[in-house]
Parts: sequence; C-alpha cells; structure tokens
Amino acid sequence: MVKKPLPEYGSCPVSTTVSLLSSKWKLLIIRDLLQGPKRYSSLKNSVVGVSQKMLTESLRELEADGLITRTVYPEVPPKVIYKLSPLGDSLRPVINSLADWGNMYIELLEKKEPK
Repeated sequence: MVKKPLPEYGSCPVSTTVSLLSSKWKLLIIRDLLQGPKRYSSLKNSVVGVSQKMLTESLRELEADGLITRTVYPEVPPKVIYKLSPLGDSLRPVINSLADWGNMYIELLEKKEPK
C-alpha cells in the first residue's frame, strides 16, 4: 500500500521520519518516555545537556506532531505529565534498533583500542 506523503516532508518516508525526529533531544526524550510517563523536571534531569529552552521547544514540537501527550492536573503547583501517545510508542522498535546499533559500534571501538 502506498501512503500519500505529507507535502512538507516530500515523498521519502525516511525524510519524513528524520524530520519528525530532527534533533538528538527529541530522540532522547522519546527514549526516556519509553520507560513511562514523566514530569518536566524528571526529563530535564535525565536528558543530560539539554537546556530548558530546548527541552520545552522539543516537547511542544513532539506534542504538535502527535508523538507525545501532555496532561495538566489542576493542582497547586500545577502538575504536568508527559507520555508517549500510541503513535509515539510505535517508535519503540526504531529507538531499540538505534540502541542496538550504538552498542555494537561501542563494542567495535573498544575492541580496536589498544589495551
């Protein structure tokens, strides 16, 4: 079955995927949300090196693209929980494949290093 591409991403499905996951921060956020829902502060601590601005921007883009959901609870102070949507959770095998490849590459480099 041939899918009709979104005009902003062109006709390449790989280009579409790369566009949706266009930054390392988005990949790392999704990686962390694969473990379960998280609050903003938890994501800020687990995504090492991300600035508050980039984390907020990435979360907004992921939500706009339908990959995560944001739930605000009416409490004082407000409680906000981020979690993967079903569409976002469908990236699980992609992220797992990236992790598997990364582990293989790290092992290869370790074997080449002189002891």
